[in-house]
Amino acid sequence: MHFPSKEQIAALQRQCPRGTKVELLGMDDPQAPPTGTTGEVMGVDDAGQLLVRWETGSSLSLIPGVDSFRIVQKGGKA
Repeated sequence: MHFPSKEQIAALQRQCPRGTKVELLGMDDPQAPPTGTTGEVMGVDDAGQLLVRWETGSSLSLIPGVDSFRIVQKGGKA
């Protein structure tokens, strides 16, 4: 498995800060919430995954570049 650099993690944290709202467009995982489900980014882990709390109550992470999603509303400080 390829782990992102510290710079790549920092860029992802700027792109999707805590509180960002995302919508799931597609995920190849049997535990995935339904397409169209929205969630809130809780953070970015050391592997570059977005830690998401989904409106369904699950907390399955998104993998940028693998899973398909869109930012609905950017979080963090304005």
